[in-house]
Amino acid sequence: MKVRFGPFTLDTGRQQVLTEAGDVPLSPKAFSLLELLLRHRPDVIDKETIVTSVWFGAHVTDASLTMVVAEIRKALGDSADNPRYIRTAHRRGYAFCGEAEDLEPAPRAAGAGRFWLIVDEKAVVLREGETTVGRDPASGVWIDLPSVSWRHARIFVRGRAAAIEDLGSTNGTLVRGRRITGRTPLRHGDAVSFGEAAVTFGTSTEAGARTERLPARKSSD
Repeated sequence: MKVRFGPFTLDTGRQQVLTEAGDVPLSPKAFSLLELLLRHRPDVIDKETIVTSVWFGAHVTDASLTMVVAEIRKALGDSADNPRYIRTAHRRGYAFCGEAEDLEPAPRAAGAGRFWLIVDEKAVVLREGETTVGRDPASGVWIDLPSVSWRHARIFVRGRAAAIEDLGSTNGTLVRGRRITGRTPLRHGDAVSFGEAAVTFGTSTEAGARTERLPARKSSD
């Protein structure tokens, strides 16, 4: 991955952020976080996903995360009050908000584009990694229904496998008609319910489905 933004170029092959004047010093955690935000721009990445991706799920305080974000901003000459690159989504996470250009095509991860949820007959593609489902507009799958919790569930895509877990939602997550209590594998055609929102999980070698954020219909009684 090689991305140019402003006077900077992030190069994952060289593990460096470069300018015409040379290398921009960043700690490994700061580099990994900047890469994550650039890779998913302009989406907000929630704090839990950041901790999982950058700290591999270890316990991390908000203060530690804030320090790493501050390190990135200082290195890029950015400001929390008037951000050019790193935007704070209060109580949720962070997003890359600047203009950026991919200088080389990103390699496709194994299984990328193979998984989706069918919502109102339209496909919401699930990316490699973790996708949050909930009423929070920053969710990867946004479902705007009162019976859906703010952060309702999380879907995991790893290579050719996918699984789902509930995030302590009020009304629960059902897979194949049963309320799940732990991480549960997903299969093509599985009926999944988030509260009253009924969707269908799908998988294919085709990657042509549209990526959209759509409110979900209530399931029929």
